[in-house]
Amino acid sequence: MSMRKRLARLFTIKTRTEALLVTYAIAVGAIERGFQYMENYPGYAGLVLAAACLGVPFIAGAKLIDSVKPTKVAIAAEARTAQPRRGERRFTRNRPTSVRPSRGSRSGLSRRTD
Repeated sequence: MSMRKRLARLFTIKTRTEALLVTYAIAVGAIERGFQYMENYPGYAGLVLAAACLGVPFIAGAKLIDSVKPTKVAIAAEARTAQPRRGERRFTRNRPTSVRPSRGSRSGLSRRTD
């Protein structure tokens, strides 16, 4: 690998944690810049520029987090929580099956004549 590619790999965001840390750094810088705008432009103009600075971390953070693929651990945890609980039916797109009542209890309105 060339030295340029090795250097580029250092600045690639690979995990959600790295994306969150970069978003935090952007937010800290945006707040500092907002304070500078409020000092240099007193009144309404400073507040508008400071509000614009505070909107940047929301947009950049959302883009960064969406661009990072979830890890295998997160996918496995999501698959575990997707299992139906006891007694619940799993939604499928297959042909519907008939619902069989439990054997021990029948309602008085049952039409079956066993």
